[in-house]
Amino acid sequence: MGRHSMGEADTTSQSDALTLRGVGKTYRSGLLGRGPEHVAVAGLDLDVAAGTVHALLGPNGAGKTTTVSMVATLLAPDAGQIIVGGIDARRHPDRVRDIIGVSGQYAAVDGNLTGFENLRMVAQLYGHSRRDASARARELIDELDLSTAADRPMRTYSGGMRRRLDLAGAVINRPTLVILDEPTTGLDPRGRRQIWELIGRLVSTGTTVLLTTQYLEEADELADQITVIDGGVVKARGTADSLKARFGEAGLQVEVAPESCTATVRTALAEIGTGPPARLDDGTWEIPVAAGTRSAVAAVQSLNAHGVECLDAIVSTPTLDSVFLSLTGAHARSGADDVL
Repeated sequence: MGRHSMGEADTTSQSDALTLRGVGKTYRSGLLGRGPEHVAVAGLDLDVAAGTVHALLGPNGAGKTTTVSMVATLLAPDAGQIIVGGIDARRHPDRVRDIIGVSGQYAAVDGNLTGFENLRMVAQLYGHSRRDASARARELIDELDLSTAADRPMRTYSGGMRRRLDLAGAVINRPTLVILDEPTTGLDPRGRRQIWELIGRLVSTGTTVLLTTQYLEEADELADQITVIDGGVVKARGTADSLKARFGEAGLQVEVAPESCTATVRTALAEIGTGPPARLDDGTWEIPVAAGTRSAVAAVQSLNAHGVECLDAIVSTPTLDSVFLSLTGAHARSGADDVL
């Protein structure tokens, strides 16, 4: 496993597993790359503390996959510096590859080989002897609860089992940094929960995880820090709670008598909300608010002043979904059936 030499300048904090400074990547379209330029990532700064999960959130085309591809040394940045575990990734990509693991959206496995054979092959590609590779493969298979399927061809595995095996391949060389690019896309809730548990176990052993995800619930559950990017630039960063506090909007849902005048209810709610009210059904309305629980009292008072009886008023706390929408103007996925 490659290590940072004593003589090489280290520009990152001792506590950071990954640091990006001014990282940029531009693509050219058209024949022979002579068409218009597309800036995928522009001057990106990022600090990922060791032993934590850092989530990158953003809509499609935001630059998430380009960013993690550059960290994984699969793409070379056009500008900036990437330091992984104290190693300059642009100057020493081979050394960085020794200390990272990568797991993508699609399980990188051979369907004709068994799960055990796939993992043993990956370990051997990392330079392990056949004996050591076999031992490490069996160890991970046991940890990931794949023992009963270890000697079955991969083509018989479910999506969740394939994803777990792909994650095993990413950690087989005991990397210090694991890059997970939308690791649970397409999985059912049970499959996602299994991957979350695996990620939690990884981090408990000191491994650092850089995660991109379409699921806001996933970022809320796993991430110590979140960076929201759009158009290749950082829009915000912080913990889930701090982002909700800074950028999220609370929602007020009120219930009025179904026969209430629609125009009157709309006018009354517009006076206390931060956006236009939306009618959910005959008697239920929803509106974004800024005053927290006090907004419920204000709604009752405003409706009464307009001659409308309020039957119920409930304020919901800000969510990452509202943060995402506020920062990017795009709807993020909060479940398997939602569209990014």
